[in-house]
Amino acid sequence: MTIGLFLASLLASIGLSLPIAFALLISAVVLMLHLGLFDSQILAQNLVNGADSYTLLAIPFFLVAGEVMSRGGLSKRIVLLAMSMVGHRKGGLGFVAIFAAIVMASLSGSAVADTAALGSMLLPMMRQAGYPPGRSAGLMAAGGIIAPIIPPSIPLIIIGVAGSISISKLFLAGIVPGLIMGVTLVLMWLFITRKETLVVAAKATGAERLTALRKSFWAMLLPMIIIGGIKTGIFTPTEAGVVAAVYAMLVSTLIYRELNLVELYEVLVLAARNTAVVMFLIAAASVASWLISIAQLPMMVADLLSPLTDSPRLLMLSIMAIVLIIGMVMDLTPTILVLTPILMPVVQIAGIDPVYFGIMFVLNCAIGLITPPVGNVLNVIASVGQLKFEKAVMGVLPFVMAYVVLLLLFVAFPQVITVPLYWLAN
Repeated sequence: MTIGLFLASLLASIGLSLPIAFALLISAVVLMLHLGLFDSQILAQNLVNGADSYTLLAIPFFLVAGEVMSRGGLSKRIVLLAMSMVGHRKGGLGFVAIFAAIVMASLSGSAVADTAALGSMLLPMMRQAGYPPGRSAGLMAAGGIIAPIIPPSIPLIIIGVAGSISISKLFLAGIVPGLIMGVTLVLMWLFITRKETLVVAAKATGAERLTALRKSFWAMLLPMIIIGGIKTGIFTPTEAGVVAAVYAMLVSTLIYRELNLVELYEVLVLAARNTAVVMFLIAAASVASWLISIAQLPMMVADLLSPLTDSPRLLMLSIMAIVLIIGMVMDLTPTILVLTPILMPVVQIAGIDPVYFGIMFVLNCAIGLITPPVGNVLNVIASVGQLKFEKAVMGVLPFVMAYVVLLLLFVAFPQVITVPLYWLAN
């Protein structure tokens, strides 16, 4: 009864097109009334406490870093480096998109921002070279969702806070599966373009490659600084956000000189607005999470899934199927904030590594970003490429299928994620 009431109020609010944060608050109030605990002071106190977290300070800094890199020339130089290395191969612009997506994922941590930046630079070039627009957009969207997995990742920070999981370990654990996602896209692109007749760019000379590498040096150095600093304990993930933001601003303004003070002000304002949206969502979710705990919903879910707790792989398969379906109709961040407090106790009872669960959960939610009917990343790439949404959906379907197969592989062989994690962590 309690679970049904919570879900019904949440889904009804979403169905009325209310913002997710308000839908969460309404469902929380419904639960409070149902439990006879309604108190506006408790509601306000939990709302404030939800955003009062030192760890969450990383989010605005990484948002600033991502925006600065996009406008300050770092993203552009990464694309030019990729062009010089693989642009001459058959389907070369697709490989450029994949390479650039992986590198940019290690800079910003935002799937939407990376997809928009890549699409605006590469889609016109791919269209001019004769690449099918829908397929090109699909590849770009599939590459964009690598960003939530490879550090620095804002969704990994959010699930770390929501599930009390080490964010440093989540960052280190995301490296290998993120790279495997890139390899998966390469193999899929090779298969798709094997019979295509496409315009091939001229092969860059050794001097041109060295020039591109030299120009992109400062951009390529940032992920090494972030991962190296976290791995060696020089700074925490939160402090890494500060390092990334300051570094990106210094490189963009003093070295590349493509970002002036007016543009920097605009970037800071945009990052502040995006931070406000994310933090209000997290605060609203914390109220719902507190009431979920008070109402003992995790224990109810644990009882429902108790037959599966003796088989961790079967339990993970069931959870992944549920999350995949929910992720098709709900955005990544609210899915994490709503489901993590409910599922984490069940995962712990089954003895599943919480870091492994966190990576799998975010990967599953990221796939939802490129699936209809919502598909925020799909909407972004369709808008940037001036395509109908349906055409972008058809273009991304092969890559969605490849990612689902990869997800099943990770369920069957969790060691693919856990073994590299503990090797990197030690």
